[in-house]
Amino acid sequence: MGLELRPFGGALRGKGELMIRIQGISLPPGHDGNAWKRETARHLRLPEGKIQKIKLVRRSVDARKKPEVRFVYTLDVAVEGSEEKLLRRCGGRASIARDPVYTPPQPRECGNRPVVVGFGPAGMFAALILALAGQKPIVLERGEEAPARKRKVDAFFSGGNLDPESNVQFGEGGAGTFSDGKLNTGVNNSRSGWILEQFVRAGADPDILTDAKPHIGTDVLVNVVQELRRRIQSLGGEIHFRAHVTGLQLENGALSALRLSDGTQIPCRRAIFAIGHSARDTFSMLHALGVPMEPKPFAMGARIEHLQREIDLAQYGRPDPRLPPADYKLVRHLPDRTVYTFCMCPGGYVVAAASEPGRVATNGMSYRARAGENANAALLVTVNPRDFPGDGPLAGMEWQRAIEEAAYRFSGSYRAPAQRVGDFLAGRPSSGPGGVKPTYRPGVAWGDIRRVLPGALCDSLAQALPLLDERVAGFAGPDAVLTAPETRSSSPVRILRGPDRQSALRGLYPAGEGAGYAGGILSAAIDGILSAEALLSEAE
Repeated sequence: MGLELRPFGGALRGKGELMIRIQGISLPPGHDGNAWKRETARHLRLPEGKIQKIKLVRRSVDARKKPEVRFVYTLDVAVEGSEEKLLRRCGGRASIARDPVYTPPQPRECGNRPVVVGFGPAGMFAALILALAGQKPIVLERGEEAPARKRKVDAFFSGGNLDPESNVQFGEGGAGTFSDGKLNTGVNNSRSGWILEQFVRAGADPDILTDAKPHIGTDVLVNVVQELRRRIQSLGGEIHFRAHVTGLQLENGALSALRLSDGTQIPCRRAIFAIGHSARDTFSMLHALGVPMEPKPFAMGARIEHLQREIDLAQYGRPDPRLPPADYKLVRHLPDRTVYTFCMCPGGYVVAAASEPGRVATNGMSYRARAGENANAALLVTVNPRDFPGDGPLAGMEWQRAIEEAAYRFSGSYRAPAQRVGDFLAGRPSSGPGGVKPTYRPGVAWGDIRRVLPGALCDSLAQALPLLDERVAGFAGPDAVLTAPETRSSSPVRILRGPDRQSALRGLYPAGEGAGYAGGILSAAIDGILSAEALLSEAE
């Protein structure tokens, strides 16, 4: 395994041919097909005839000078001429295109087969790396494979029973399968590009390789995760669904076996635990065994919904069907807390994210087309261990549970508490919707979300909403809908690990979002890969 630098699209580079990277090519929506060539020639101060090939590297939307919204491109260009002379002519506006390239581990001798617990992004990519390395991993996923899982989720959304083992949180693909499938991350790691390529190979739109804010969409992701599973299986890996790990067997402070809920014992000396942020029973089991862990800061709040066309107008200044549905990312630092938006889903839906009976939780998702009437996002308030009502590593988790139980009592069902923003700010309960109809299924119960969310969080939301409205006009509009609670933004627990990525319990590799080391699909996948690499290095 390792990294190397090579010109982007190295196969394109030939004798006398340069790959020059140009950033900041700004063009209006609806530009013609020759615009890239004209602009790159202008930037490079060359005749258009000297431009041999152009490759799109990145595309973003610049709405800073609305209503004059622009597409901004980064392009790699193959031209003729002297590299040094051309770069001097550009005066710093271009550079040689070089990108880090990730090389997966090569196959090696397989000793004891490693086990991966959990088949979300971290577990899936850990298993893929182990399979590529010839280790034939065994994957244990407590939920069901994607088609069966989707049937269970759809039935629950329609008012059916909750399956605690197969739901929005648990099953093939993890919680990310029923989300927007967003793939942007603040983590700068060469593995990111490789991960995106694997998603495309499995059926995702190639646009995710170039969009500044890539997303797959729930409808596509359900199929993509199945293709990734089949690839792991084709390499000798095994994936077992409805395989819930409920205990560990230890020898001399090291892992020796895993126990499943049906009593099955699986010999195991190396296991990557990629259990997800909602595996509360697994957190409790590991804590009872003395696995070192600590409470972790996270955030809670509600989902906020607006009409997508109003967000488009606020962000772009005018309707324009040539532009993608607008998004936003907002933050406001208050004296003692931070309020911010997270997991914004243009044209999306608020979904029932419960995984335990008698508890209500929300999340957001959107399909590939993002064509829904509403936009939604988590509107969250940061909380720290000093805020938790109890003590110990699991105090934040128990606080989440208490809030979700209060939400269930509020409606007497899995309907989620909801309130119009105007009523929330005025301190009065809501009796029904205004211009924004909530998308949450199996339905909402109107009232006052202060009966569900802690007072300090509600006070912070009330302070921040008018301030955030200054950034996106209408954000605090009276008809916007708050649906509560959003409690599962990230793990409330961090399972401690050393520089070798192992727990003090040797052979246990905590990984991904559930272990407290990631915050989204892409960062979790990166962490899973790094844990697989560490496991392989330890086995050498």
